[in-house]
Amino acid sequence: MAVELRSGVWQVALGGVNAYLVEDDAGLALVDTGMPCHADSVRRALEVAGFSMRDVERVLLTHYDVDHVGGLRSLLDSAGDVAVCCGRGDAELVVGNRKPPLSVPKGVSQRLGGLLTPSVHTPVRALGDGDEVGGFEVVATPGHTPGHVAYRHEGLSTVFLGDLVREDDGRLELSPWLLSSDTSQLSGSVRRVLDRAPAFETACVGHGEPIRSEGRTALARTVQ
Repeated sequence: MAVELRSGVWQVALGGVNAYLVEDDAGLALVDTGMPCHADSVRRALEVAGFSMRDVERVLLTHYDVDHVGGLRSLLDSAGDVAVCCGRGDAELVVGNRKPPLSVPKGVSQRLGGLLTPSVHTPVRALGDGDEVGGFEVVATPGHTPGHVAYRHEGLSTVFLGDLVREDDGRLELSPWLLSSDTSQLSGSVRRVLDRAPAFETACVGHGEPIRSEGRTALARTVQ
């Protein structure tokens, strides 16, 4: 189901993980794609919001994990001319040119998840800190994965945080150690978002419920 969080921003709740639809002057964007089994649910959510995959102009991936990129290949099969974007440190994983390292627990879980994650043959644009894509600014937020990024949309007063943090009972929490590549980077990544987004209302997370208002305040509490 697609739930409109604010004008131009929809949450697509996929049973434990979220994707998001964003409409702005640059067109329609899909942020993350859920598990492989979620592709049809994403299509139905697009229909509820009045769109189809052929309306999507860009897919923005916050990071490489099966629950965020797993539905990508199937969705691309029903898309038009769509640009796929991912943080530079994770983009090679999406296209299958590199495998996650086995030196950290996160890499092991990604390898296992990769067994269920079909690689894509569409070119993936590798994004760096400060890049702009459509109406979004990219913020490098390593820690959960090396190439994790957040997407700031100033015009919509919204930041898409992926798995940098997760929501629990109305509060945001940093990604836990077992699910992260390097927890020592997480606080710095949160502060980078706060520095680059001095004001925003809605904090969209990969897991849990998005914070609809005073999202920046909720994010700042994670590093206080």
